[in-house]
Parts: sequence; structure tokens; C-alpha cells
Amino acid sequence: MVNPLSPPGARRSLLPLGLFILLFLGSGLYFQAQDVAYAFYQIPGHVAIIPALILAIWLHRAPLQQSIDVLIKGAGNHNIITMCLIYLLAGAFASVATASGGVDAAVNAGLSIVPSAWLLPGLFIIAALISTAMGTSMGTIGALAPIAAGLATKANLDPALVAGVLLSGAMFGDNLSIISDTTIASTRTQGARMADKFKENIKIALPAAVLTLLLYSFLSNATAPVAAADFSWTGVLPYAAILVLAVMGLNVFLVLLLGIMLAAIQGSIFADYQLTGLGKDIAEGFASVQEIFLLAMLVSGLSEFIKQQGGLTWISAQIQRLTGTLKLAGNKAQQLAIAALAFSSNLCIANNTVAIVLTGDVAKNLAQQHHISPRRSASLLDIFACISQGLVPYGAQALLLGASFGISPWQVVMHSYYCLILLLVATAIILIRNSIASIPHGESA
Repeated sequence: MVNPLSPPGARRSLLPLGLFILLFLGSGLYFQAQDVAYAFYQIPGHVAIIPALILAIWLHRAPLQQSIDVLIKGAGNHNIITMCLIYLLAGAFASVATASGGVDAAVNAGLSIVPSAWLLPGLFIIAALISTAMGTSMGTIGALAPIAAGLATKANLDPALVAGVLLSGAMFGDNLSIISDTTIASTRTQGARMADKFKENIKIALPAAVLTLLLYSFLSNATAPVAAADFSWTGVLPYAAILVLAVMGLNVFLVLLLGIMLAAIQGSIFADYQLTGLGKDIAEGFASVQEIFLLAMLVSGLSEFIKQQGGLTWISAQIQRLTGTLKLAGNKAQQLAIAALAFSSNLCIANNTVAIVLTGDVAKNLAQQHHISPRRSASLLDIFACISQGLVPYGAQALLLGASFGISPWQVVMHSYYCLILLLVATAIILIRNSIASIPHGESA
């Protein structure tokens, strides 16, 4: 039996991960060449990873039951199970809030206060607020894209520019939101509290958002009036409530349960929502996160094989060797390494949550060894994975916007100015700020 800690064995343990990336990325490129819609989602990630798991079991060179035990140990990691349960509640909240009119209320509330001359910055703010409240960039884009496409035509604006505005705002909230799956993944893998990670992120995201707003204000020249449908401000209350409660540090399970209850109650009182349909809407919310739920568990199972065979240790050693050549004070080189891990992984996978889960253990090891606080490592993982997601033309966000506006996904990401500005701001902050003081990695999430 090959020594799992030897360099050859450690490198070989990474082959299943390479196979997963090859299948997911390769199939996407193939279907894109065939002009298939949503090319990178023809073979879902939780299906593409199955051959990789089979290869990992074969490389483990142990009795089958023992290998299955390793898979189950990884998939059943308490952080992963906790993360998956949060996914279920977040999906349920989004489903109930949508059914009870919360999304429409939030969209139209924003549109009602946007001056026509400030259409681009206004749309950016609306998308940012909605994605922060909903915790999903795809849900935000799905809600706003049809409205924004019509506004772009009426205001005679470049559709690619408007699509880029929506993508920018959506990625702002995807990165920052308390209930975003990227926030859940990054905090759970790093052992950080969500409120602490939010406070760390806002220091970077807010300056980037202000610079983006200034740019969009300069580019905005629309004069067409902005029309909003009738709405009730009460529909916005559940979103505001979960954001405030989460930032206050209330347990995320309790926050989401309260959010579901508030969305249902306000819908039944102020809208036409029927409480008899609550169970069905919750079930639909659970189903909506099925893919990421399964993929998170399977990726964690794959990571356990890599970990046991020394792959993660080998990766960490290589990164430290490379970053050791950088003459930077404190732990800045290691912070850049964590950022590069998240960014490059997402370029390959085009799924920021999966990229965070894949690189979480390596990032945590680097953070522990170089006195980087959990909130900082979680923030770096989330920020740079989301930056990458907002710049890949084969990501779900760019594909949906391209289809909604009738343009190429390449045109969409070329106007993703917030992600480009965030990349510059986040990198600059790493280089110029003092090293983060260490916080024990046992802090509660």
C-alpha cells in the first residue's frame, strides 16, 4: 500500500478533484461550442462528481466498506451538515417570501424611488439591497432582469451595460448577505461567526460599491421615467428583519425560522397569501436547494479522501513555498494565497459556493498557521470566489442575464464593473492594512 503522506501519493490524491473539474468544465465548453443554452449546467455538478468519487475510492486502495466509511465521514462532517440545514431554511424562506409577495414588493419599492436620471446607480442599489436580503444573486437577477431589460429599451441604454449593472449589484449581495450560501459555506469552513464575517466584508465591499456608484452615475444618461407596479411596504419587512437580526448576532437557524414566519404572516394579513399553502412552499424551497445540498456533501466526501491521503497538506505546502518568495510583511502573502485559491478554483468550477467548500480546509490550515483570524479567512474566501463568479461568462448569472437581454454572456461580464473594482480594492486592502490579529479558530459560527 502506498504511503498516503508521501509526495507521489499526495499528488495522486488530487486526481479525482482534477477529474471533477475536467468533467464539469470540459462538458460546459463542449456544450457551449454546440450553442446549447446553459451549457455549463447540462451536466450538474452533483452528477459530474460521481466519477471523481469512484476514482477516489479506487485510489484509496482499501476494502470497499472502509472507503465508503471515509466518504460518509466526509459527507457527514458536522460543519457540512449544519451548512446543509441552513441551506434548507434559506431556500424555504426565499420560497415563502416569493409566494407571499415579498420579492415583488422589494423590487417595486426600489423602482418607485429611483429618479430617471439615476437609472444605472439606482438599479445597482436595488439589486444590491435585494440580493443582500434574499441571499441569492440568481434570485435577484431572475426578479429584476425582465424589468431592467424593458427599462433599458425605454431609456435607450446599452443592454450590456444594464446587464452588467444587475450582475454587479447581485454579486454585492451574494458576497455580503447573511443568508447567502457563500456566507454559510465560508463561515462554517473557517469557524467564524456570520456577524463577524459580515462586519469584515462590509469594510471592503462598501468602498468598492461607492466607487461603482460613482462610475455608474457618470455613465447614466437616461431620461425615461421609471414605472413601478403597486406594492405594499409591509412585504419588505421580512427581509429587513432577518438582516437586522442576523447582524445583531442571533442564531442563524432562529433568524431564518422567524423570517419564514414573518413572510407568511405578513402575506396572509396584507396580501392574498393562503397559510394553507405554507407547507407546500416550504417544501418547494427545500427542493430548490437540492443540488447545492447534495453537491456540498459529496464535495466534502471527496475532500476527506484528499485529506487522508495527504493532498491538502501537499497543496498547503506548495502554496506556502510560493508565497514565501513574496517579500511582504506579516501574513499578507498567505492572505493573498487564500484569495488566489478561491478565485482560481471558481474559474474552473463556475460555482462560488463549491469553490469555497473545496478550498475551505486548505484556507483554514493557512489561516491557523499564519495567525489569520477566522473572520478574515472567511471574508477572503467569499469575496474572491464571488469576484471570480462575477467575471466568468459561463457562470449561471452571466448566462441568465445574456438570455434575458438577448446578448452574449461575454458582453455581460465585460460590464461587471463592481467585481473588477472589488478585486482592486480587496487586493489593495490586503497589501496596505496591518495583519489581522489572531482569533482562536474555535469561535462559534
